[in-house]
Amino acid sequence: MKTPKRVAYVFAAGLLGLLAACGGTGGGAAADGKTVTVYTVDGLEDWYTARFAEFKQQTGITVQAVTAGSGEVASRVEKEKSNTQADVLVTLPPFIQQVAQQGLLASSAPQGAEQVPAAEKDPQGRYFAMMNNYISFIYNPQQAKPAPKTWNDLLDPKYRGKLQYSTPGEAGDGTAVLLQLQHVFGDQGALDYLGKLQANNVGPSSSTGKLQPKVAKGELLVANGDVQMNLAEIGKSGGFDVFFPADAQGKRSTFAIPYEAGLVTNAPHADNGKKLLDFLFSPATQAKAADAFGIPTRADVKSTGANADRIKATMTGVDIWQPDWTAVLGRLDADLAAYKKAIGQ
Repeated sequence: MKTPKRVAYVFAAGLLGLLAACGGTGGGAAADGKTVTVYTVDGLEDWYTARFAEFKQQTGITVQAVTAGSGEVASRVEKEKSNTQADVLVTLPPFIQQVAQQGLLASSAPQGAEQVPAAEKDPQGRYFAMMNNYISFIYNPQQAKPAPKTWNDLLDPKYRGKLQYSTPGEAGDGTAVLLQLQHVFGDQGALDYLGKLQANNVGPSSSTGKLQPKVAKGELLVANGDVQMNLAEIGKSGGFDVFFPADAQGKRSTFAIPYEAGLVTNAPHADNGKKLLDFLFSPATQAKAADAFGIPTRADVKSTGANADRIKATMTGVDIWQPDWTAVLGRLDADLAAYKKAIGQ
């Protein structure tokens, strides 16, 4: 679906938009070899708009970007493996690791990826952290009074029908909620907590980004999110604040859930996909991560400016821990089955 103005990228609003945008027919714009298709988790739309326009100007290549939840875009790559449509995949862990294990990401070597720390990229070169981000929660400060501060606060009956979190196993941020609760309460404690929280939960959501406007409007009082997406939306329209629920000892914690990018196996425009990855990991592009309230992953690029200062202020006093994503993926099916049982599904 093209935007009304003449621009250097194409956004398809949801996965069905891809069928209209490129359809695998080989006709139209795709036939001239000047396109590249990206399946991407939502949250970076405005940043992509500017970056893909720059990429078009530099290379003449138009980016067709298809946005959806992190699990949804990963699932689409798997479903289309016999008729590959995407060239580049950008999604969150553990879904990027899952796609790689399925053999659906090709080894690549984006220029500058050597500056990405080893812990933030695949040793086989199939995916690389493109922009760092951290899980968070949001609340409506006008209606959620007093403001929620702890995990226990979220169990208050005043949030019944006014709290929602994206679904573990479908959304990366939703899966992150499960991991964070395991970190805070232990495996069984997390399930016990989620069983109690279900009394307040509106229901499933495959996209975390869709919860933000609901909190801003007061349809919800609390939802999960991530720092990058939340601060970017606050900068545009406001309506909610970011917080990190504290445990019984008052400790607030979170972990990085980066946007990770890789080249899709049998990509129809693999060369263009490689050029786009080179662009995304270039120093100039990485330095603009703060434009979206993200953090560059290249060790030799540092964020500066007002947005970088806002990120730092938001994260002050919050402990950061590091999941073992390989282990997370290995037990994900069992964890999701236990989660569904805990909430009565």
